[in-house]
Amino acid sequence: MHTVLLTLVSHWRRKPGQLATLLIGLSLATALWTSVQAINAEARASYDQASATLGGGALIVLTAETGPLPLDIWVRLRRDGWAATPVIEGDLTVGEAALTLRGVEPLSAAGRQDTPMGGGGIGLEFLTRPGVLLAAPETARQLDASGLDLPPVAARAEIARGEIITDIAVAARLLGRGDQIDAVLIDPAARPGQTPFAVLAPELNNATQAPTGEVSRLTGSFHLNLTAFGLLSFAVGLFIVYAAIGLSFEQRRAMLRTLRALGAPVSTLIVALLIEVLVFALIAGAVGVALGYGVASALLPDVAATLRGLYGASVPGALTIRPEWWLSGFAIAVIGALAATAQSLVKAARLPLLASGQPRAWALASARSYQVQALGAGACFIAAAILSTLASGVVAGFALMAGLLFGAALLLPPALALALSGAQRLVRGPVAEWFIADTRQQLPGLSMALMALMLALAANIGVGTMVSSFRLTFEGWLDQRLAAELYVTTRDDAQSEAVRAFLETCSDAVLPIWSAEAAIEDQPGEVFGVVDHPTYRDHWPLLLSAPDAWDQVMAGEGVLLNEQSWRRLGLELGEPVRVGDGPALPLVGVYTDYGNPNAQAIIALDRLTARFGDTVSRLRYGVRIAPDQAGALSEALLGRFDLPANGVIDQASVKRFSLSVFERTFAITAALNVLTLSVAAFAMFASLTTLAAMRLPQLAPLWALGLTRTRLAQLELLRALVLALLTFLIALPTGLVLAWALLAVVNVEAFGWRLPMHLFAGDWLRLAGLAALAALLAAAWPARALATQSPRAFLQTFTQER
Repeated sequence: MHTVLLTLVSHWRRKPGQLATLLIGLSLATALWTSVQAINAEARASYDQASATLGGGALIVLTAETGPLPLDIWVRLRRDGWAATPVIEGDLTVGEAALTLRGVEPLSAAGRQDTPMGGGGIGLEFLTRPGVLLAAPETARQLDASGLDLPPVAARAEIARGEIITDIAVAARLLGRGDQIDAVLIDPAARPGQTPFAVLAPELNNATQAPTGEVSRLTGSFHLNLTAFGLLSFAVGLFIVYAAIGLSFEQRRAMLRTLRALGAPVSTLIVALLIEVLVFALIAGAVGVALGYGVASALLPDVAATLRGLYGASVPGALTIRPEWWLSGFAIAVIGALAATAQSLVKAARLPLLASGQPRAWALASARSYQVQALGAGACFIAAAILSTLASGVVAGFALMAGLLFGAALLLPPALALALSGAQRLVRGPVAEWFIADTRQQLPGLSMALMALMLALAANIGVGTMVSSFRLTFEGWLDQRLAAELYVTTRDDAQSEAVRAFLETCSDAVLPIWSAEAAIEDQPGEVFGVVDHPTYRDHWPLLLSAPDAWDQVMAGEGVLLNEQSWRRLGLELGEPVRVGDGPALPLVGVYTDYGNPNAQAIIALDRLTARFGDTVSRLRYGVRIAPDQAGALSEALLGRFDLPANGVIDQASVKRFSLSVFERTFAITAALNVLTLSVAAFAMFASLTTLAAMRLPQLAPLWALGLTRTRLAQLELLRALVLALLTFLIALPTGLVLAWALLAVVNVEAFGWRLPMHLFAGDWLRLAGLAALAALLAAAWPARALATQSPRAFLQTFTQER
């Protein structure tokens, strides 16, 4: 065994570049998978930690319908024995950015993961003047460079970017709150107080945060999306490993025959090959896990901001090394390496003792027939079609996309061969005819790299189309929904009436944004009331509606539902909808409501107040006014009324904030797109490099017939460019179908809304350029080596048998 193993390993000493290709490919594939699993593990650990801290229950948030609370309410609860903690929250403007400032009472919040402190320890400087601001390193640098008169800033990696944690007294001073707080948090798992808090503070209402299981359910689709992308990236990288291992087997075929002839049993050869692959997998796994940690650390802050902004899930901005993700990295490296070497192991087990020892082109020997590949592609497409019609759920959606992608990958080599056959009938001239024929001959050897490139391009097209469609739709939706020039929030009902009376004298229209929490067909949700104004008819986007939908709503004879609740309930227009405890109203329309996972309905304002009475929140208004007068009205409101922080927000600020959340949401998707395409480019480079040394016997006759080395190198670059562009042409329809699956299947199952699909030809041209550039870069080194090859090397090929 020892001798056999040393003999096999000697091949890699003679081929260090091939060994580097194998290890780099497996390391990159493992790194992308590990980074995704590290992010998912960190998020799930946060959910579990919150659940354990709360004893499996839910955090009780005490607020007042009228706005801020006096501090003595918290004192009253604390003295009664309740495990209560006060919270102040507001926006701190730093330059053009609005950072979230949270103030906590450190002694009651210390060690509590469910508080904004995030469980981080504090020092004495946090409690004494001038206090300290805790922020993520990036946010800390932003604060230090702002030039504002702020307390000292301390960088904390566990705090998400864009957030600041400080003592409640410091926050009150910076936000101008005096002795008012925003909420009191109560841990129901702790020892209760002597008096029920509903009796002790009857002026408060309480809302229970979603339990960890619910947060985990909401975020499940997000994590599944990341996992699918990580698996796709791993599959792209695995093509490199498959190609390198297959090439090494073909180059060692004579070696294996000799070992068999010398008496080495087949079982010994198989075990030695397995040991070799496992050692390489562990080495590459270690490198991949380390690289994955770096990628995950860079992406986690944006992921944390996405989960917090979309789902209210608290995830720290720093990465913890957890066994589940680094062990999964090693496991996937080993499994991937064994999968890539399985075909070579079967060939080694079946290798006849007197098999020819003459080297032959690895690609031609190992490539599957085009007919079999076409049949496999058809099977994948049929399975995907069956899934799209029979199955449901997010997992089924991703299975549909997997069938589509791998079917297209299997179909790529036959499709390229067919395209080259057609081109061969059109070209004229000996060099052109040889070029097409030689390209067809090289196709099997490059098929794995081209399949990897096709998957990466299709994923880029599909995900890019989905993101761009979402962005275009989202921006248009914001322009429609945020029609009012100003949005005003008051402190209490008395101030609300005074502000409304003032606005009616100096604005074009005042649109109440009043709502009440209520059950919508037994689903928890929120009901809004609207007044009869052209703003809604002209700007509110309806997905489908009755001809007189708005007339029926304004008359109190109909209800509008958001798309999410409409899809969950499966209702048709005209069917009755129960909203709260009152009589059902007919469904007259469905409106888009991106970013909201909960049920929502719209009825007439007078019906809202009549049905829900004092439970209606009456603190917010939209104000219509000429855009050039909005600034002056905002200043007048702030000067005349003691409004809460951010009591007046202009339309542009709301849009800017919403779009910033959107960009953070897809930051990780864009990064994984770039990484996947980079891995595919390396796969092509690896294939071209390893095949270059085997091509001299085929190129030497052309050199002898008069083609210069420079001309041959140029033809090699042209071949890579042609194959990359043909691959792009096949990846384009695949990516568009993938985008459709994401928008029409996965998005609906995951979030409850369907987005329209838009086409972006400019993005396709840019991606085609990137594919061409990647192919040229991959072929540049082999072409340069060919252009500088010595004439002696060409002449020596004529002395060899092949």
